[in-house]
Amino acid sequence: MSLASAILALHIAAGTAGLILGPIAMGARKRPGRHTRAGEAYHWVMLTVCLTAGLLAVLDWTRLWWFLPIAAGSYTIALVGYLAAKRRWRGWLRAHITGQGGSYIAMTTALLVVNWETLTGTRGIYSPWAWALPTVIGSPIIAWVQYQVGLGKRPKR
Repeated sequence: MSLASAILALHIAAGTAGLILGPIAMGARKRPGRHTRAGEAYHWVMLTVCLTAGLLAVLDWTRLWWFLPIAAGSYTIALVGYLAAKRRWRGWLRAHITGQGGSYIAMTTALLVVNWETLTGTRGIYSPWAWALPTVIGSPIIAWVQYQVGLGKRPKR
């Protein structure tokens, strides 16, 4: 197995774990326990996904250079959400929801772009739908949760 293949395997495994952990954290009661354990694991998985994406970009720069800015941006969003929950600054809950939700949108987008050809017969990298669909679906959900937080209806304990 080549170095690139090993990194790709780790990237795929971490991405799969993140796609599973995200809904576990989102669906869990917002208190110490399942939510915080899944969220902590999600953060480290997201870091792994982004580091491996960066390494893949470096190893095949002419073809995959664009992985690097996407990975950096995706992890930055996740880190803001993670740190908001850890540090609990003023307005932390909104930052946490937006950061974690936005990073999950990024992971879902990557999954869709990579698998778009299998689903539709056209390459995902060239499809605006593959790039936009997770944001079009996920952003209103994040906005709704933010609205619920503003009304004091979330998080439910």
